[in-house]
Amino acid sequence: MTKIIELTVKTGERTQMIDITGDILKLVQNSGISHGLCHVYCPHTTAGITINENADPTVITDMLNTLNKLIPVDKSYLHREGNSDAHIKAALIGASETLFIQNGTLRLGTWQGIYFCEFDGPRNRRVWIKLST
Repeated sequence: MTKIIELTVKTGERTQMIDITGDILKLVQNSGISHGLCHVYCPHTTAGITINENADPTVITDMLNTLNKLIPVDKSYLHREGNSDAHIKAALIGASETLFIQNGTLRLGTWQGIYFCEFDGPRNRRVWIKLST
């Protein structure tokens, strides 16, 4: 069995990481799939998906601050849209993550969460989740 579900994410900042773990967990639990895979994919070139710590919010602050220092918005990029920094950040973070489903729930580490990473917001975004046995 395979299910593909679209999740909508509304971002409010130019760079932002939003914890979407709870939303995806609900989709998994309501899917009826007890053992399988959950593939989380971002179909945008200026946003991404990552797994990282969700217990201490300062980790996310540190990550965004570091990415913004390494890849600043105001460099002399050639891309005319003015969002080259967002493309570079998204490429480094990546567009997807795959997780295990075991006993009807996501198999994550103790401190892990799934994050939607916005680098060119605020925007209304999509995340595609494929659940399969």
